Amino acid sequence: MLRKHITKTPTLFKNKREQARKAGSAQTARACLLFLIRNIKMSELCTTQKLLEETSIRRLVIRLGVPAMFGQFFNILYNIVDRIFVGRIPGTGEISLASIGVCAPALTAVTAFAFMVGIGGSSYMSINLGQRNQHRAQEVIGNAFLMLLVISVFVTAILLRNREQILYLLGCSKAMYPYAETYFIIYICGSLAALCGSGLNQFILAQGFARQGMLAVVIGAVANVILDPLLIFACGMGIAGAAWGTVFSQCCTFAYVIWFLRGKQPVVRLRVSTLRWGIVQKILAIGSMSFLITILDNLIIILLNTSLRRYGGDVQGDILITCATVVQSFITITACPAQGITTGCGTIFSFHYGAKNYNKIRQAFLWVFALCASYIILLELAVQVFPQVFAGLFLQDKTLIRLAAKSVRMYTIALPGVAVQYALVDGLTAMGKVKYALPLSLFRKIVYAVCLGVLPLLWNIENIFYAGTISDIIGALFSLILFWGVINSKLKKELCFQNTTD
Repeated sequence: MLRKHITKTPTLFKNKREQARKAGSAQTARACLLFLIRNIKMSELCTTQKLLEETSIRRLVIRLGVPAMFGQFFNILYNIVDRIFVGRIPGTGEISLASIGVCAPALTAVTAFAFMVGIGGSSYMSINLGQRNQHRAQEVIGNAFLMLLVISVFVTAILLRNREQILYLLGCSKAMYPYAETYFIIYICGSLAALCGSGLNQFILAQGFARQGMLAVVIGAVANVILDPLLIFACGMGIAGAAWGTVFSQCCTFAYVIWFLRGKQPVVRLRVSTLRWGIVQKILAIGSMSFLITILDNLIIILLNTSLRRYGGDVQGDILITCATVVQSFITITACPAQGITTGCGTIFSFHYGAKNYNKIRQAFLWVFALCASYIILLELAVQVFPQVFAGLFLQDKTLIRLAAKSVRMYTIALPGVAVQYALVDGLTAMGKVKYALPLSLFRKIVYAVCLGVLPLLWNIENIFYAGTISDIIGALFSLILFWGVINSKLKKELCFQNTTD
């Protein structure tokens, strides 16, 4: 028996080894298959849930924030390119440029409605995805689309009907009015494309398709760069050509956004649904912060233009408004892409607030601020060293270039302070915490408005541009103190309490 057992042992070991080999091969095959399936799924459909749950905050901020930053950079090319080409129209370049600067607050107000619905709707959609409520997320995007259509009709009608009163209220002079009215009418007639394109693009970004969201804007920006010189100079349309070029470009962006959201890639697709008052209220509640901030920014521009008109008179006032238009162009190039980072990363805050994850929210604040600050500091250094190069993009008169360069330098000394506000305000807004975000933003604007009223009485009217520097410093300090001293602790307690009750 012992001999039989011994003779069978090699065979037994051989069989065990064969079984182990087969088992190992099977496990390896399963692992490879699972790996392939996982990667196929990620490549075909990178859901918002999986992306936000499994990716580190640092990588998420880069993945969502950087394309959104470039997207906003290309988005502002609409206005910047218009101003560059309009400023070079023979004979009427300077006054045409000033006219666009006067129109800017009203035109930005149109965009404010788009971002109110877009940011409010996409944030609410992300919160529902964080709560795994797919059906409600689907209803949100449908309601947002209907809201944008209705708002565009009302905004177009009201602005066109009252254009004369609006333009003079914005600081327009009689010499500027014909140019301002032409640009204003054409731009407003294309407001439906501007509203729906900008608003619905937020739903692309909120679902993790940052590159596609950027592409939507790039398509429009490239079209504008091509059309502007053709219409302004080749066709001899002047400032009207700049306006038509912008409208056609916005239509291109709108068409791409609709095509993408109706396609197969998005997790939450665009489908028209019945308006639900509860959803509309929630969108407006979250998005009202973005709308209010934009409107307040516009009021600040109006106040600046009227102050320049009041203290500078008709001649010097027109010159200083031209300089202010150059300053606002740089602020747009700096602030809008930085805000693109914060809005692009808004879905991180929304999702993890819905998932009640305080630690990831805290990390998101830090990384979003770091990315915003890096971008702003880079541009500020460039304009502080080469301000005349930037001013020369818009102006041809050497005296005006020197004055505009000086104005830009005054305004941007403490511009990195804006990064603090954008990170905190937009992060809190994305979580639906408007009651916390509003005081942070409102305080800085109050300081700015006070400076616009006081500085002309103390200094030369040209030094009014220091109002931006003063408000950036005081606003950043106030935001940091209030956030770390009050808001952060309340937010932590709220989320920790929800976790314990759940």
